[in-house]
Amino acid sequence: MRLPSGLIGQLGEEKPAFVINRGFENCLILYPEKVWEEISKEVNGLNQYDKRNRDFVRYFYRGAQRLELDAADRILLSKRLLEYAGIDKDVILVAVNDRIEVWATEKYDLMLDDEPDDFSGLAQEVLGNKTGGTNMG
Repeated sequence: MRLPSGLIGQLGEEKPAFVINRGFENCLILYPEKVWEEISKEVNGLNQYDKRNRDFVRYFYRGAQRLELDAADRILLSKRLLEYAGIDKDVILVAVNDRIEVWATEKYDLMLDDEPDDFSGLAQEVLGNKTGGTNMG
């Protein structure tokens, strides 16, 4: 898969390295290496005496691979990760915070069609307890 030059330029590194891993919704997540290192610190800091934590750590790291761009700004994705995400040809790259989601086009389209019935209610549930911002009432 060739990464767009504009995306690479935004990372501010001449030849950035990445880690790719399975995402939560059957997509792949492409992490800039610096972001992956921070996430790894958090995951590695979990209490290993708790079985749920150990299970999560094993599951989270399963499939993670370090990637470097080749001379044509391409990365090679493993067959196992492609199968996990249902990718056989076309992909959609979606920038989400400090990482990039890699979706099979068909799955991304289905995900977009599955909008919540009450987006306003979801926004209130997720963001309603945040402090700060403008309170107009």
